Amino acid sequence: MADNESSSGGAANGAGTSSTSPASEARPRNAASRSSGASRSGAASRSGAASRGNARASEAAMKKQIAELKREVNRLNRALSEQAEEASETAQGWYQSAADRASDLYSGAADRASNLYSGASGRASRAASQLRSQAQSVSETVQQNPGTFSTAMLIGGLVGLLAGMAISRTPDPEPDWLHRWRR
Repeated sequence: MADNESSSGGAANGAGTSSTSPASEARPRNAASRSSGASRSGAASRSGAASRGNARASEAAMKKQIAELKREVNRLNRALSEQAEEASETAQGWYQSAADRASDLYSGAADRASNLYSGASGRASRAASQLRSQAQSVSETVQQNPGTFSTAMLIGGLVGLLAGMAISRTPDPEPDWLHRWRR
């Protein structure tokens, strides 16, 4: 078809070499152009039908791929939901285990604290009763013998005063602890 067009185009321009007259050349050219035009329209209609067929085929292929992708996405969503459910169950198990351990630790600590408190309470009440009884006996003794108590206090005060004076009379005029602070 391209050869027909180039030869007829060259003859129309006068560049072609032909031994026939221009009138006889025009008829075959018109016939050739009609046949080439018909073949072109037939080819165009065939190519249009082929392109529509190709478009339908590619559209069908795309629809098939989209359907496959949708199935794949649904499969992935199911897999993810299963994994999320498993992770949730695992986390719930960990949480329950930690809550049980914390509850056990708390109850154990509460029991120990209760035992310590009851033991300390018992010891404190016994100590308080002993202190009450000793204070009562001291107070009775002081009330019965006021002179003895005042004499004992006077002797204890004198002994403390003498001990303080003995400690203060050292050959070193300043104690070592005082030098440490002056440095």
